[in-house]
Formats: sequence, C-alpha cells, structure tokens
Amino acid sequence: MINKIDDLVDESKAVLQEIELPKYFPKVKLFIKRIDLIHPQISGNKWYKLKYNLLYAQSMGVKTILTFGGAYSNHIYATAAAGNILGINTIGIIRGEEHLPLNSTLSFASEKGMRLVYKDRQKFKEIHNGLCYEDIKNEFGNVYVIPEGGSNELAVKGCAEIVHKIGVDFDFLCAPCGTGATTAGLIAGINNNKSIIGFSALKGEFLNEYVSNLLLKSTGEYFDNWSINTDYHFGGYAKLKPALIEFTKEFYRTYNIQLDYIYTAKMMYGLFDLIKKGYFDSNTTIISLHTGGLQGNEGIIKSRKIIMDYQ
Repeated sequence: MINKIDDLVDESKAVLQEIELPKYFPKVKLFIKRIDLIHPQISGNKWYKLKYNLLYAQSMGVKTILTFGGAYSNHIYATAAAGNILGINTIGIIRGEEHLPLNSTLSFASEKGMRLVYKDRQKFKEIHNGLCYEDIKNEFGNVYVIPEGGSNELAVKGCAEIVHKIGVDFDFLCAPCGTGATTAGLIAGINNNKSIIGFSALKGEFLNEYVSNLLLKSTGEYFDNWSINTDYHFGGYAKLKPALIEFTKEFYRTYNIQLDYIYTAKMMYGLFDLIKKGYFDSNTTIISLHTGGLQGNEGIIKSRKIIMDYQ
C-alpha cells in the first residue's frame, strides 16, 4: 500500500514527443504530451482529476469513495485502481443494468475491490445531480462523493498543474473534452497567457456553459482565451466512423503511439484536419494532451469488431 498520494504515479514518464507532420501540411510544430504514461491504470487526466479529491478524502478521514460512471468509464477504472493501492474502499454507481459476464472495465474495477451498484438511467441521473443525496447517505453511509468523470473544483485544481509540466513554450494547448474539467483546469493553469482548445467527444454545445460555470466556481474568474471545438465528435460519445478508425490505425503505424478511440483519437483527427486547412498560422507551436484511457479500446475493438491490422 502507498500512503503518500504523490508517490502514486511517476510524472517523469510524461514525455513530450514531437509529431512530424506530412510535408504538404502548413509549417507548424505539433507536440503530444504523454501524460498517459504516468501510470498503467491511473493514467493521464484521470490522475490529475483524482489527486486532490483523494487528498481531501484522506484529510477528512473518510474510508469510502463513491463515484459514478458508465460501463466503460475510464474514471471508474482509475478510481478502483487508486482505491486499491491506497487502501480506500470504493463504490461505483454504474449507469444502466448489469450485464454478465462483466466487460473488461467493470471486471477490473470489481477485481480491485470496487463495489458496483447499478442504477437505471433516470435514477442514475437523479442521484448524480444531487436530487437524491439523502438516498446516498441512507444506502451507503459516510462516503466521499466524486462526480462522474471526477469533474469538480478539486479536479480543476489538479488539471491546472498539467500546464506547468509541459516544458516548452507554445501558442496553443489542446485536449479532448468529455465532462469539461480537464479543459477548465488547463484554462485556469494558463491564466489567459496562451490559447486553449477543447475537442468535444460529445455531440452538442452544452460544454461551453459547463466549462464556464466550473471555472467560475473554481477560480471566481472569467477567461476568454479558450474555445470548445464540436466538429469532430463523429456522431457523439463513443461513436465512431470508418475515417476515425483508419486515422487511429495510421497514426499508430506512423508514430508508434496508440490513441484511445473515445477521446484522444478524435482530438488528434481534428487537429490534423485544422492544421491541414490552415487554421493555425505558420510557426505556431501546438501542444496536444494524450489523456490516457487506452483501457477503453479493448471494449470498443471487441464490440465494433475492429480489425487491428496495423502491425
């Protein structure tokens, strides 16, 4: 068991790799920050969102963390791993019905000691939105509650630290965007000095308001150096199209970097497309975040019958 939370991951492994773009692309520099490499299970932004939540739970003497997620949730996976290592009990409220055998994500969480509790979509929404908070206390007792995706003010505080670990000067910092906490943290960490682009993995424009509200609650400030790009969601959360699948395979063939289909692949596809179209000025330096979540690929590949033919 590790008692000191800062020792849980190895941030020195988060290397910065330059991505050599095709010669016919405009002359910009693109780097990928490999925060996916800091831990095999608590990888990428999942760690930064959990860090201060874990510290707070420990400081309050709480023995159990309760959180929320879908059946393939990276956050559920990472929380179960962290709880197991730190000796903290974990409960995962899972959206939807139980399906046996468990998929690889939920099987891992269960093996790490997480208690899985399934709620139908309406009940899940009510509990997660705090409409039934008394039900949580009555059913689970004294637990520390972390929202779905780990997205709260403490997550913003953790993700803000990513900015100071990049190591080179840059003009744009880009990240996949799901619940919005990572993007909010990067905005808070940059503090209007650079530009942030979040690439939404979900369909719709709601993330702009969510990120704004999360920033205001976290920092008490408004920022105008960011945007959410909603052009590359490929139909919505966990939706894929042949163009994205082939791009992800080709990216691996070319750079020997595996991307996760739900988040990072969509961001990188969008970045390549924007660079090719001349969205960024010449000599611009762009940092992209590899936010981890590669464990989710196993379920995606199996359920979509994707043939991994890039070796």
